[in-house]
Amino acid sequence: MKKLLALLLALVMVAGLVACGGGEATPTTTEAPVENPTDSPAQEDPTDAPVAADKGTIAVIAKGETHAFWQAVKAGAVDAGAAAGYEVTFRGPTAESEEYVPEQREMVQAALNNDDVKGIVLATIGLGFADELTAAFDKGLPVVEFDSGLYDNNADVTAEKDPTIGSVATDNFAAAGVVAENFYAYLKNNSLAVDGYKIGIIQHDSTSTGIDRAGGFKAKIEELAAADGITLDINVQVKANNEGEYKLGLSALKDWGAQSIFMTNEGVVNEVFPEISTNADAYKDILFAGFDAGTNQYTWMKDAGATYALLVGSVAQDSYNIGYKAVEMAINKLEGKEVSDVGIAGVWYTAENIDEQKDRNIFYMG
Repeated sequence: MKKLLALLLALVMVAGLVACGGGEATPTTTEAPVENPTDSPAQEDPTDAPVAADKGTIAVIAKGETHAFWQAVKAGAVDAGAAAGYEVTFRGPTAESEEYVPEQREMVQAALNNDDVKGIVLATIGLGFADELTAAFDKGLPVVEFDSGLYDNNADVTAEKDPTIGSVATDNFAAAGVVAENFYAYLKNNSLAVDGYKIGIIQHDSTSTGIDRAGGFKAKIEELAAADGITLDINVQVKANNEGEYKLGLSALKDWGAQSIFMTNEGVVNEVFPEISTNADAYKDILFAGFDAGTNQYTWMKDAGATYALLVGSVAQDSYNIGYKAVEMAINKLEGKEVSDVGIAGVWYTAENIDEQKDRNIFYMG
């Protein structure tokens, strides 16, 4: 009985100390109230919770917004930001034309005036960004060049005021080499890789992109053929991006006797496809390979040679990863990590895997 009374007395004394604030208090953390407590999920282990986008903003200024290519770029950019705790904004001019450079410059200036912006990812559509780049340098904002633009025209970069930290873009030479590797494998598997085999190339313009794509394909397929002791006959048709030019290139190659034709971008495909579909018999025996993506390429490839000439395969720019890697580079720089240029070779696709690549945002429609 005495032991029980002693225990009760001890408990009363402890309770009195707590009530009077005795001892050293343990610090507490006050959380912000939940706006809709009835809709809020159950509390999770903080280590499992997603990273909040509270580290600042990465402003992405692209060459456009509406085209499916840029929508896939945006998806990758947003995902990269979310993975590291940054918000990503994505803007682009009305059209991918130099006349909209002032509009794009305004977008860059808006990003520079936003104190929450910690880095800029930029694909320019022309010259005229020297002042904005200098301002970015003065503010200590890293600028990532992506897709194409600044690194094609260094006139925009002021000496000792260069904020650019690297570039992320399709390696056009390597991507065209991917086409050549897969296309040559098709020729070999079908006993078509022989001396004098005629391959035409429709090069979409004389810019570095067109030169690299035509050159990358030609260099790789000649290398592969030479390893087999074969000499190919290759005809390159360089055409300007004007309506009807690519169709003229197609006609010239057909008259030359081309047995296969490589098309270096979506624009070429979009002119060639209506011609070969309208005149199916005239082109039925020519094999084709492409570059980029789009609705016409999807329709043509899914036909699989049933109605018109066979589109053996094509390489799509990995637009999702271009966006992801560009934003990731800016974040890595901000967080003190080493950065270097990223060249993305692209993804080969055929009728068999085109839907899979579409689901992965590699192939786009539009």
